[in-house]
Amino acid sequence: MPHASSEADPAALLVQVLVAFGNLVGRTAHFVAESDRHFANLYVVLVGQTAKGRKGSSWAQVRRVFQMAAPTWVKDKIRSGLSSGEGLMMPVQDVEAENGGVTTADKRLLVMEPEFASALHVMSREGNTLSAKLRQAWDTGDLATMVRRDPVKVNGAHISLIGHITKDELRATLSRTDMGNGFANRILWVAARRSKSLPDGGTLRDEDLAPLALRLAELADALTLTRLERGEAAREVWHAVYPSLSEGKPGLLGAIISRAEAQVMRLAMVYALLDGHENHVARVHLLAALAVWDYCEATARYIFGDALGDPIADEILRALRNTPHGLTRTAIRDLFGRHRSGDQVGRALALLLERGLAAMVPEETGGRPAERWSATMRHPTDRIEGYLDLAKRCAAEDPEIVEGVPNNDPAPTVGRKNAPRKKSGGR
Repeated sequence: MPHASSEADPAALLVQVLVAFGNLVGRTAHFVAESDRHFANLYVVLVGQTAKGRKGSSWAQVRRVFQMAAPTWVKDKIRSGLSSGEGLMMPVQDVEAENGGVTTADKRLLVMEPEFASALHVMSREGNTLSAKLRQAWDTGDLATMVRRDPVKVNGAHISLIGHITKDELRATLSRTDMGNGFANRILWVAARRSKSLPDGGTLRDEDLAPLALRLAELADALTLTRLERGEAAREVWHAVYPSLSEGKPGLLGAIISRAEAQVMRLAMVYALLDGHENHVARVHLLAALAVWDYCEATARYIFGDALGDPIADEILRALRNTPHGLTRTAIRDLFGRHRSGDQVGRALALLLERGLAAMVPEETGGRPAERWSATMRHPTDRIEGYLDLAKRCAAEDPEIVEGVPNNDPAPTVGRKNAPRKKSGGR
């Protein structure tokens, strides 16, 4: 999606397109991990340093494209106002047919929350079931309320989520319970900030977006219920990255990024569908998904920190992040009023170095060299262009893809050149 004519962060544009398209296609394409089916519904929350992160501008551009591609879906299937688990279920609840069965209704729902902090406040209330129902919607799409009168039941819902929040609001309102109970790790956290300054506003015209909108409509209309598999080359990449993706990481951050494998494969599936691949995920799609996940993991580290459980190391890391030019080892010992021994400080610094959270550069002093320590963390959006370049290079150089059909993967039923086209009905 073009972003040169918008102040919106390209990362924000990208992930919201992925979420919107993943919801538009509904419960069609899926992959299986052990016995669990995973569909293309994603949860994404954009996190700005301030309210000036142009999060709303990014969604306006994405909505504009999908308004052209699928106006009926935009009108009927995008809702706001999360307040309760029951409220989430109502738009997608099962409806009994006259013969006593259940009617097959359109169970797609994209929840767009521009004030995600309000939803987090609601979740913290005693007895509120919103967090639990969102977790169930991500997992299976089967939801129910356990009440005696007029119970609400939902089977096969396809619910996606986009939220916008500032970093300070998020840290103040996301409870430790939701950080650790699986709610937070079902969300792709994406740092966003204004990408450029355009005093006269953006110049993106409808005709600039029309080819993309037409392509999205054609792809969504062509999809049928199908299971995607990893192609041979993608499988090799998956085997290489799976150990690090699935390895548990310690602390609170580990809990927040512990669903990496499923998130990566859902992203890869959406990329494959956007490329017209209806029965397999190619290497380029997996590499693109890994790039997005790498960015999301970096965002999680940026937002939630890297609490190590070592109070000395955690205190040193906080000080280093607040000191752009770093601190000498002597200055670090002074942080504790010299109430910590050199060995204790040394072990803490070694832990930070091992985790890649701090770096040391020797300084000449005319005598014994001094050590200057600094934090290694950068804002994640400083790296997004590198990820985008990687994905472009993979797409250009990947020998898998020739006219949309892989050389060494099973031939797709729908490719770039051989995709059947149906007239778009607005979805």
